[in-house]
Amino acid sequence: MPAANHSSLVPQWFFLIGIPGLEEFHLWFAIPLCLMYAVALLGNLVLTVAIALEPALHQPMYVFLAMLATTDVVLSCTTVPKALGIFWFHSRAISFGACLAQVFFIHFVSAMESAILLAMAFDRYVAICHPLRHAAILTHAVIRRVGLASFLRAFSAVVTLVFLLRRLPYCGRQVIPHTYCEHMGVARLACADITVNVVYGLTAAMSTLGIDSMLICASYVLIVRAIFRLPTKEARHKALDTCGSHICVILMFYTPAFFSFITHRFGHQIPRHVHILLANLYVIVPPMLNPIIYGVKTKLIREGITRLFLGKRF
Repeated sequence: MPAANHSSLVPQWFFLIGIPGLEEFHLWFAIPLCLMYAVALLGNLVLTVAIALEPALHQPMYVFLAMLATTDVVLSCTTVPKALGIFWFHSRAISFGACLAQVFFIHFVSAMESAILLAMAFDRYVAICHPLRHAAILTHAVIRRVGLASFLRAFSAVVTLVFLLRRLPYCGRQVIPHTYCEHMGVARLACADITVNVVYGLTAAMSTLGIDSMLICASYVLIVRAIFRLPTKEARHKALDTCGSHICVILMFYTPAFFSFITHRFGHQIPRHVHILLANLYVIVPPMLNPIIYGVKTKLIREGITRLFLGKRF
């Protein structure tokens, strides 16, 4: 297709309509969404600052947690402000470039978060199964390389999605029944064959979230086996407690992620508003709850946050 003709088929604007069929409740959805957004921002920023300023928290587990908090802030900031604009001010228009930017950051941050959760699972595996080698294996240099590898993997997998969407003609189709731009939601507007988008999207998801989730499951099988070999009940309880927070965060991330992924491709019988509601919960509930879970269950983090606000020493 000639460049001029292709340009004429690429819309300048898309229009996000929010939650189709539930427009009359948009204002009511906005109130809890705004509160959760405020809690997510405050909680993750406080957690990141506490980890940065508290020397006792400069351990691999907490460094990975600071990375997780950063990705949570980016994910919620990429999606929630636009959703609130739709719900409160009927600000539905989004430029084509901004829409593609949303697609990139949503999928990029999801891939990053998955890699960080895998790194945290590996950290727990080494800490419990090979405690004497933990400091030698997970050095700061290794953590930096893990962070860089996670970034490069996520970027290379997701940037292709943007180019695949950019090449498609849209023939005047501009209405997206969602609160944010998501790869398959945008691709379905195209007036051309999107088989490449479908196949690549599935491949990218399986090569990131799919592989990571399987490796996390394998690591926790080894962790649980090692825990039940510990000599005392107290030691087993302590080991399980150190993994409890991470298991909760893993379940909160992967359960809605895989549900959204599967329903977008195969769940045609599920009402669209149910899918969109769950997709919104996916981008705000984990970022909101992650710092709360770690703050409640991890003594060092509680102490670090207390010192941050009160200057209290222990």
